[in-house]
Amino acid sequence: MAKKETKATAAQAVPAGYVPALKKAYKEEIVDRLTKQFSYSTVMQVPRLVKITINEGVGEGTSDRKIVEEAAAELALITGQKAVITSSKKDVSNFKLRKGMAIGTKVTLRGNRMYEFLERLIRVTLPRIRDFNGVAENLDGQGNYTLGLKEQIIFPEIDIDKNPRIHGLEITFVTTASTDEEAYALLKEFGLPFKKHNK
Repeated sequence: MAKKETKATAAQAVPAGYVPALKKAYKEEIVDRLTKQFSYSTVMQVPRLVKITINEGVGEGTSDRKIVEEAAAELALITGQKAVITSSKKDVSNFKLRKGMAIGTKVTLRGNRMYEFLERLIRVTLPRIRDFNGVAENLDGQGNYTLGLKEQIIFPEIDIDKNPRIHGLEITFVTTASTDEEAYALLKEFGLPFKKHNK
């Protein structure tokens, strides 16, 4: 009974018909601009963001699983979604790593949570980086983009006093774009601050 009440309360927390700002912007503005930029003949050709995957490697987890569990709890705070713990797939003797050891944590975001995370990342988190001058263009040749962050503590949800350990993050944006040029244009339209090129 208690579980049902919890679900109902969570559902009531989101207003009926709620649409994240970036999702709305995509439908109402970005699709039109990309259609004109690339001369698409149909809306179905316009690239879209499919999912965002956040990976956090935790090297110390090989000696203490609790550290990985703490990292997973942090990632859940950052993303608003439960994180899963990732394990090594094989033995690596040089790193004293055995198959099945906890080595990190990850979250895959889709739908509204994906757009909400992207908006917080662009408008709140990235501007907190000291001497920030934009993100590098690490596109993979298949329309996907990976952003590396050195410290998870740049996210305002993290209280450094409660957990002083520093971990890096990899945030991968998976799009339907067939080229890096189109993926770059899509993410730039969303507001991802790429570094400016010196001409």
